[in-house]
Amino acid sequence: MLRRQARLRREYLYRKAVESKHKIIQEKKERIKRSLEEHIPIHGDLKKDALDLQEKLKWTDEGANTADSKDDEYRYAGCEDPKIMITTSRDPSSRLKQFVKELRLIFPNAQRMNRGNFEMKQIIHACRANNVTDFIVVHEHRGVPDNLTICHLPYGPTASFSMSGIVMRHDIPEIGTMSEQKPHLIFHNFKTKLAERTMSILRFLFPVPKEDSKRVMTFANHDDFISFRHHTYRMVDKQLELTECGPRFQLMLYQIKLGTMDELDAADTEWVYRPYMNTAAKRRFLSDDDGWQEDNETPS
Repeated sequence: MLRRQARLRREYLYRKAVESKHKIIQEKKERIKRSLEEHIPIHGDLKKDALDLQEKLKWTDEGANTADSKDDEYRYAGCEDPKIMITTSRDPSSRLKQFVKELRLIFPNAQRMNRGNFEMKQIIHACRANNVTDFIVVHEHRGVPDNLTICHLPYGPTASFSMSGIVMRHDIPEIGTMSEQKPHLIFHNFKTKLAERTMSILRFLFPVPKEDSKRVMTFANHDDFISFRHHTYRMVDKQLELTECGPRFQLMLYQIKLGTMDELDAADTEWVYRPYMNTAAKRRFLSDDDGWQEDNETPS
């Protein structure tokens, strides 16, 4: 079983590496094609391969590159409801336990597990055996939840978010009842490739909603902070009335790894927020076209 799992992971990483190379070549072809159509000089970094790529353009159909790692990562998305397991760091505080209980109610078909003394490899192995699609771990600092890690199974990716501005349900005035319907999702201001990747990681945690669902969850990006809000709505005298259900919190992405939580040391880094990025005060990674910074590591 372990050999088979290792072989499947190698095949997945190889397909993802090939896909990355195809995307780079395809982007160069599109830039050359745009330059030829608009009669503008070809950029200097493309002149070396311009003749070869221009020749390939004659025999390449537009959009011929159909390879997509989502076929591996989220191949059952929309066909089967996701199955989510949520747990905490060891020895959680009462506030963290309460927050995880509220977090479990956000995701349909989610279960909460006491961490106990289980090792991460044991938990991930048990989740794979029980067809769990996503594994979520919430960490804390001095009793305040401050980190959320989402691990997609069986191969990855694993996205790590810092958490802030947490408001529990019982701290929100005039709170509404918690609905169990499959929610509609709203994503605001996700414009870059990194933002689309982040949106996919969050979106596929939820099943496809029914048309008559009155439950709405909003992920709004502002300055790379993703604000989460949870509402239900109803029509009153032909006017829309929103009722907040809670909780509230903010997420900030700081790392995406091409692997699961039991093998993060050996997994390749797809994107990471590094300290020197703080010098670019006006740079935004989820709403600015220049925000995608890959480590250009070749998966092994």
